[in-house]
Amino acid sequence: MQKEIYIIRHGETDFNQMGIVQGKGVNSHINQVGRAQAMLFFEKYKSTGFEKVYTSTLKRTHQTVAPFIEMGIPHEAHAGLDEISWGVHEGKQDQDSFKEFYRVLHEWKQGNVTLSIQDGESPIVVQNRQLEFIEELRGAPEQKVLICSHGRAIRILLCTMLDQPLHKMDTFPHQNVSLYKLLFDGQGFTIELFNDTTHLNAD
Repeated sequence: MQKEIYIIRHGETDFNQMGIVQGKGVNSHINQVGRAQAMLFFEKYKSTGFEKVYTSTLKRTHQTVAPFIEMGIPHEAHAGLDEISWGVHEGKQDQDSFKEFYRVLHEWKQGNVTLSIQDGESPIVVQNRQLEFIEELRGAPEQKVLICSHGRAIRILLCTMLDQPLHKMDTFPHQNVSLYKLLFDGQGFTIELFNDTTHLNAD
């Protein structure tokens, strides 16, 4: 059975706009721009025939796909899709936090994916909590599924689904409400759409 898996990042939040790291511990709302992005995606894909919607447990993902849920499509919030925890630096905008943030990102690119920011999560920890979700997805009867998650979590999820090492996660860029579409043939996943934003270009 072939499945179509649509994966989007949540809509813009005020923290995104200000360049503040959010993470799993910051349960922010999408802002006016984020709501507009969500509606543009909905208008293009509302007739796709999604049979289930998955989100993280955080409000910004629920709000982004709310129009689909309001259509009556079954919805499940899964903690495996939560954003990575950035620990003590979540919600901060000071120079020391950004310096540590980019130091850790550099270490991850070098392959040190067990490293985490103080009190936060490493990519390998996030990957491990996503594995349960991926197994559920593979075995689910639905053929068309919409997933709304978070930037770093999506990068890790795509690496796992596509059998890529985690140090390559930054090869999967994202914007708010950008789309990755994957196909599942019963054995493995392949990409059909890569970081697609055409739905955000309103006429």
